[in-house]
Amino acid sequence: MAIEVFNRYESKYLMDHAAYLKIYAALLEYMEKDEYNKNEFYSISNLYFDTPHDSLIRQSLAKPKYKEKLRLRAYGVPSADAKVYLEIKKKVFGLVNKRRTALKLSEAYEFVRTGHPPELQPYMNPQVVDEIEYFLRLYDLEPKVYLSYDRKALFDKTSRDLRITFDTNIRCRRYDVKLERGDYGEQLMEPGQWLMEVKAEKTVPAWLSKMLSEHGLYRTSFSKYGNEYKKMLRNGKVEKETVLYA
Repeated sequence: MAIEVFNRYESKYLMDHAAYLKIYAALLEYMEKDEYNKNEFYSISNLYFDTPHDSLIRQSLAKPKYKEKLRLRAYGVPSADAKVYLEIKKKVFGLVNKRRTALKLSEAYEFVRTGHPPELQPYMNPQVVDEIEYFLRLYDLEPKVYLSYDRKALFDKTSRDLRITFDTNIRCRRYDVKLERGDYGEQLMEPGQWLMEVKAEKTVPAWLSKMLSEHGLYRTSFSKYGNEYKKMLRNGKVEKETVLYA
Protein backbone atom coordinates (compact mmCIF):
# COMPACT_ATOMS: atom_id res chain seq x y z
CA MET A 1 0.00 0.00 0.00
CA ALA A 2 1.28 3.48 -0.88
CA ILE A 3 2.29 5.67 2.03
CA GLU A 4 -0.48 8.20 2.66
CA VAL A 5 0.90 10.25 5.58
CA PHE A 6 4.29 11.97 5.48
CA ASN A 7 6.13 14.06 8.07
CA ARG A 8 9.52 15.26 6.95
CA TYR A 9 11.89 18.15 6.41
CA GLU A 10 12.59 19.22 2.85
CA SER A 11 15.61 21.09 1.47
CA LYS A 12 15.81 22.31 -2.13
CA TYR A 13 18.76 22.93 -4.44
CA LEU A 14 18.79 24.39 -7.95
CA MET A 15 21.51 23.30 -10.37
CA ASP A 16 22.48 23.06 -14.02
CA HIS A 17 22.79 19.80 -15.94
CA ALA A 18 26.52 19.37 -15.34
CA ALA A 19 26.09 19.73 -11.58
CA TYR A 20 23.17 17.28 -11.67
CA LEU A 21 25.25 14.62 -13.44
CA LYS A 22 28.01 14.91 -10.85
CA ILE A 23 25.85 14.82 -7.73
CA TYR A 24 23.61 12.05 -9.07
CA ALA A 25 26.60 9.81 -9.83
CA ALA A 26 28.04 10.45 -6.37
CA LEU A 27 24.74 9.66 -4.63
CA LEU A 28 24.51 6.21 -6.22
CA GLU A 29 27.22 5.00 -3.83
CA TYR A 30 24.77 5.46 -0.94
CA MET A 31 21.36 5.43 -2.59
CA GLU A 32 19.30 3.36 -5.04
CA LYS A 33 16.64 4.19 -7.60
CA ASP A 34 12.99 4.48 -6.64
CA GLU A 35 10.81 1.60 -7.89
CA TYR A 36 9.07 4.00 -10.30
CA ASN A 37 12.40 4.70 -12.04
CA LYS A 38 12.32 1.58 -14.20
CA ASN A 39 12.76 3.94 -17.14
CA GLU A 40 14.98 7.01 -17.19
CA PHE A 41 12.28 9.25 -15.70
CA TYR A 42 8.70 9.08 -14.57
CA SER A 43 6.18 11.84 -15.09
CA ILE A 44 4.17 13.49 -12.31
CA SER A 45 1.13 15.65 -13.06
CA ASN A 46 -0.43 18.00 -10.50
CA LEU A 47 -3.51 20.17 -10.34
CA TYR A 48 -3.38 22.93 -7.71
CA PHE A 49 -6.58 24.35 -6.27
CA ASP A 50 -6.94 27.88 -4.94
CA THR A 51 -9.54 30.53 -4.23
CA PRO A 52 -10.76 32.92 -6.96
CA HIS A 53 -8.29 35.51 -5.60
CA ASP A 54 -5.38 33.08 -5.19
CA SER A 55 -5.45 33.38 -1.40
CA LEU A 56 -3.54 30.18 -0.66
CA ILE A 57 -0.54 30.89 -2.86
CA ARG A 58 -0.43 34.55 -1.81
CA GLN A 59 -0.36 33.50 1.82
CA SER A 60 2.34 30.93 1.09
CA LEU A 61 4.56 33.48 -0.64
CA ALA A 62 4.32 35.75 2.40
CA LYS A 63 6.37 33.03 4.19
CA PRO A 64 4.15 32.47 7.23
CA LYS A 65 5.08 29.97 9.94
CA TYR A 66 2.09 27.88 8.84
CA LYS A 67 0.79 27.34 5.32
CA GLU A 68 -1.34 24.78 3.51
CA LYS A 69 -2.54 23.84 0.04
CA LEU A 70 -4.61 21.25 -1.77
CA ARG A 71 -3.50 19.47 -4.91
CA LEU A 72 -4.45 16.52 -7.07
CA ARG A 73 -1.60 14.28 -8.23
CA ALA A 74 -1.34 11.61 -10.92
CA TYR A 75 1.51 9.61 -12.36
CA GLY A 76 1.43 10.19 -16.09
CA VAL A 77 -1.76 11.27 -17.87
CA PRO A 78 -4.76 9.61 -16.15
CA SER A 79 -8.08 8.43 -17.54
CA ALA A 80 -11.40 9.23 -15.81
CA ASP A 81 -11.28 5.96 -13.83
CA ALA A 82 -7.56 6.05 -13.07
CA LYS A 83 -6.30 6.16 -9.49
CA VAL A 84 -5.06 9.61 -8.46
CA TYR A 85 -4.18 11.18 -5.12
CA LEU A 86 -5.94 14.15 -3.53
CA GLU A 87 -3.67 15.57 -0.87
CA ILE A 88 -3.35 18.31 1.69
CA LYS A 89 0.17 19.61 2.12
CA LYS A 90 0.99 21.69 5.20
CA LYS A 91 4.20 23.26 6.43
CA VAL A 92 4.65 24.24 10.07
CA PHE A 93 7.95 25.74 11.24
CA GLY A 94 9.76 23.96 8.42
CA LEU A 95 8.18 20.53 8.99
CA VAL A 96 6.21 19.32 5.96
CA ASN A 97 3.11 17.23 6.61
CA LYS A 98 1.40 15.61 3.64
CA ARG A 99 -1.81 13.61 3.91
CA ARG A 100 -3.37 12.01 0.87
CA THR A 101 -6.02 9.56 -0.21
CA ALA A 102 -6.43 7.57 -3.39
CA LEU A 103 -9.51 8.38 -5.48
CA LYS A 104 -10.67 7.87 -9.02
CA LEU A 105 -10.09 10.99 -11.08
CA SER A 106 -13.82 11.58 -11.56
CA GLU A 107 -14.41 11.19 -7.81
CA ALA A 108 -11.69 13.70 -6.99
CA TYR A 109 -13.10 16.31 -9.37
CA GLU A 110 -16.60 15.93 -7.95
CA PHE A 111 -15.36 16.01 -4.35
CA VAL A 112 -13.62 19.36 -4.82
CA ARG A 113 -16.42 20.81 -6.94
CA THR A 114 -19.23 20.01 -4.50
CA GLY A 115 -17.43 19.69 -1.17
CA HIS A 116 -19.25 16.39 -0.63
CA PRO A 117 -17.05 13.32 -0.16
CA PRO A 118 -17.55 10.26 -2.35
CA GLU A 119 -18.95 7.03 -0.99
CA LEU A 120 -16.07 5.37 0.86
CA GLN A 121 -14.25 2.60 -0.97
CA PRO A 122 -11.50 0.23 0.22
CA TYR A 123 -8.82 2.22 -1.64
CA MET A 124 -9.69 5.46 0.19
CA ASN A 125 -8.29 6.73 3.49
CA PRO A 126 -11.38 7.71 5.55
CA GLN A 127 -9.52 10.01 7.93
CA VAL A 128 -7.89 11.95 5.09
CA VAL A 129 -11.23 12.18 3.26
CA ASP A 130 -12.70 13.79 6.40
CA GLU A 131 -9.78 16.25 6.61
CA ILE A 132 -10.17 17.24 2.97
CA GLU A 133 -13.90 17.72 3.44
CA TYR A 134 -13.15 20.12 6.32
CA PHE A 135 -10.52 21.92 4.20
CA LEU A 136 -13.09 22.41 1.43
CA ARG A 137 -15.48 24.02 3.93
CA LEU A 138 -12.80 26.57 4.84
CA TYR A 139 -12.00 27.68 1.30
CA ASP A 140 -13.93 28.29 -1.91
CA LEU A 141 -11.59 26.38 -4.22
CA GLU A 142 -11.33 25.93 -7.95
CA PRO A 143 -8.66 24.38 -10.21
CA LYS A 144 -6.05 27.03 -10.93
CA VAL A 145 -2.78 25.59 -12.21
CA TYR A 146 -1.61 22.46 -13.98
CA LEU A 147 2.01 21.54 -13.20
CA SER A 148 3.95 18.51 -14.43
CA TYR A 149 7.58 17.46 -14.49
CA ASP A 150 9.95 14.58 -15.13
CA ARG A 151 11.39 13.00 -12.00
CA LYS A 152 14.23 10.76 -10.94
CA ALA A 153 14.15 9.58 -7.33
CA LEU A 154 16.56 7.85 -4.98
CA PHE A 155 16.20 6.14 -1.60
CA ASP A 156 18.91 5.57 1.00
CA LYS A 157 20.11 1.96 0.69
CA THR A 158 19.97 1.48 4.47
CA SER A 159 16.87 3.48 5.41
CA ARG A 160 13.63 4.74 3.88
CA ASP A 161 13.90 7.87 6.05
CA LEU A 162 15.94 9.65 3.37
CA ARG A 163 14.72 10.30 -0.17
CA ILE A 164 16.18 12.57 -2.85
CA THR A 165 14.32 13.61 -5.98
CA PHE A 166 15.46 15.41 -9.12
CA ASP A 167 12.84 17.28 -11.17
CA THR A 168 13.34 18.81 -14.60
CA ASN A 169 11.31 19.95 -17.61
CA ILE A 170 8.70 21.57 -15.33
CA ARG A 171 5.63 22.44 -17.41
CA CYS A 172 2.70 24.59 -16.35
CA ARG A 173 -0.54 26.04 -17.68
CA ARG A 174 -3.51 28.04 -16.37
CA TYR A 175 -5.85 26.97 -19.16
CA ASP A 176 -7.29 23.55 -19.92
CA VAL A 177 -6.63 22.65 -16.27
CA LYS A 178 -7.59 19.00 -16.37
CA LEU A 179 -5.12 16.20 -15.69
CA GLU A 180 -6.55 14.04 -18.47
CA ARG A 181 -6.09 16.74 -21.12
CA GLY A 182 -2.43 15.94 -21.67
CA ASP A 183 1.06 16.50 -20.35
CA TYR A 184 2.00 19.89 -21.81
CA GLY A 185 2.53 23.50 -20.82
CA GLU A 186 4.95 26.42 -20.69
CA GLN A 187 8.43 25.84 -19.29
CA LEU A 188 8.89 27.11 -15.74
CA MET A 189 12.71 26.91 -15.62
CA GLU A 190 15.56 27.37 -18.06
CA PRO A 191 16.43 24.35 -20.26
CA GLY A 192 18.80 21.98 -18.48
CA GLN A 193 17.95 23.21 -14.99
CA TRP A 194 17.23 20.72 -12.22
CA LEU A 195 15.53 21.00 -8.86
CA MET A 196 16.90 18.60 -6.26
CA GLU A 197 14.88 18.00 -3.09
CA VAL A 198 16.29 16.28 -0.02
CA LYS A 199 13.46 14.79 2.04
CA ALA A 200 14.34 13.45 5.48
CA GLU A 201 12.29 12.50 8.51
CA LYS A 202 15.23 13.39 10.75
CA THR A 203 18.56 15.11 10.19
CA VAL A 204 20.44 14.26 7.02
CA PRO A 205 23.39 11.87 7.38
CA ALA A 206 26.91 13.26 7.72
CA TRP A 207 27.99 11.80 4.36
CA LEU A 208 25.26 13.79 2.58
CA SER A 209 26.12 17.08 4.29
CA LYS A 210 29.75 16.59 3.30
CA MET A 211 28.81 15.72 -0.29
CA LEU A 212 26.61 18.78 -0.69
CA SER A 213 29.43 20.99 0.56
CA GLU A 214 32.01 19.36 -1.71
CA HIS A 215 29.77 19.92 -4.72
CA GLY A 216 29.10 23.56 -3.78
CA LEU A 217 25.36 23.08 -3.40
CA TYR A 218 23.44 25.38 -1.07
CA ARG A 219 19.80 25.40 -0.03
CA THR A 220 17.37 27.65 -1.83
CA SER A 221 13.69 28.48 -1.57
CA PHE A 222 11.76 27.17 -4.57
CA SER A 223 8.05 26.43 -4.73
CA LYS A 224 6.86 25.18 -8.13
CA TYR A 225 3.39 26.67 -7.66
CA GLY A 226 4.84 29.80 -6.08
CA ASN A 227 7.28 30.39 -8.92
CA GLU A 228 4.56 29.77 -11.48
CA TYR A 229 2.43 32.43 -9.78
CA LYS A 230 5.29 34.92 -9.70
CA LYS A 231 5.94 34.24 -13.38
CA MET A 232 2.30 35.04 -14.12
CA LEU A 233 2.69 38.31 -12.23
CA ARG A 234 5.74 39.26 -14.27
CA ASN A 235 3.85 38.48 -17.46
CA GLY A 236 0.86 40.54 -16.33
CA LYS A 237 -1.53 37.58 -16.35
CA VAL A 238 -2.49 37.94 -12.68
CA GLU A 239 -3.96 41.08 -11.16
CA LYS A 240 -1.08 42.61 -9.22
CA GLU A 241 -3.36 44.69 -6.99
CA THR A 242 -4.50 41.50 -5.25
CA VAL A 243 -1.02 40.57 -4.08
CA LEU A 244 -0.37 40.87 -0.37
CA TYR A 245 3.37 40.36 -0.32
CA ALA A 246 6.16 42.71 -1.31
